Amino acid sequence: MSFFERPDAVADALPFATVIAALEAAGEPTRLRILTLLSEAELTVTELTAILGQSQPRVSRHLKLLVEAGLVDRHREGAWAFFRLADGGALAGLITPVLARVDAADTVIGGDRRRLSEVRAERAQQAAQYFARHAEEWDRIRSAHVPESRVETAILDILGDARIETMLDIGTGTGRMLELIAPRAARAVGIDVSPAMLAVARANLERAGLKHVQLRQGDVYALPPGESGFSLIVLHQVLHFLDDPARAVREAKRLLAPGGRLLVVDLAPHTDENMRAAHNHRRLGFAGEELASLMRDAGLDGIRVRALKPLPAEGDVLTVMLWLGRDNRLQTDAPFLSLSSEVA
Repeated sequence: MSFFERPDAVADALPFATVIAALEAAGEPTRLRILTLLSEAELTVTELTAILGQSQPRVSRHLKLLVEAGLVDRHREGAWAFFRLADGGALAGLITPVLARVDAADTVIGGDRRRLSEVRAERAQQAAQYFARHAEEWDRIRSAHVPESRVETAILDILGDARIETMLDIGTGTGRMLELIAPRAARAVGIDVSPAMLAVARANLERAGLKHVQLRQGDVYALPPGESGFSLIVLHQVLHFLDDPARAVREAKRLLAPGGRLLVVDLAPHTDENMRAAHNHRRLGFAGEELASLMRDAGLDGIRVRALKPLPAEGDVLTVMLWLGRDNRLQTDAPFLSLSSEVA
């Protein structure tokens, strides 16, 4: 059977001019070095300049050509721009096998990889310093509710074994939900409004070896328009900071694939006003039916509600709630789950 008779040829096909442009872009030595580096990590122009030992204008020109050829994706975080190898699509299928054939022990590539390790180490140190300055705050918040280990166990349990094609973590913070769930996902994206928190998350995810995870700066009320069709979206301890939680739930639902699931984790109603004064909480928790109603109004159904109340040995700490709903555009013979409440 010839190439032109292959049944999958149409699905994989690219315009001839597109293939030529991609191969020309990848076929220059510096640009191939850049592609090899970006297959390992998201990097800024400054970081690539340090690794490659070339001027910033020259590196920027190479990146511009790679972006225009569709081989590299670019996104902004405040004043910074991050670049990564384009993932998914026929162009990724074209270039990934080429990069896999590059000898990692080559003198030039080996030097680039050593300098990349140095850049990553410096990034991790900066993130660790930031986190150390704020660790006390995080420790106080975590100690105010039931142990995080119980929360994470409950999250994995309520999600079950269903396959996760794509995951979005809104308000990712340190990236912990991505560390917990993304190993089960084919692709994962974390969004946070804070560049400093994204730096912490990036260091944590690199240490965990999660190369298929992307991080983006974004607003919970205006999520990136180019992202949609997620099979799982997570809002972990985010809604209590917001003036309009219903709007955030609607925005999250907008990015779900038909039949996709939204998981919300937040505090149950409480009276600890210190959370407002010290930690900028706008809402002192959510009742089970209150948030379930917001989710139904947004177009979710089959909502499960679980309450993690403190055990006697845990003392007087706050209850954590989990809500899981499914996008109701999926039509099946049987409902996903009727509204139920669980106490753990």
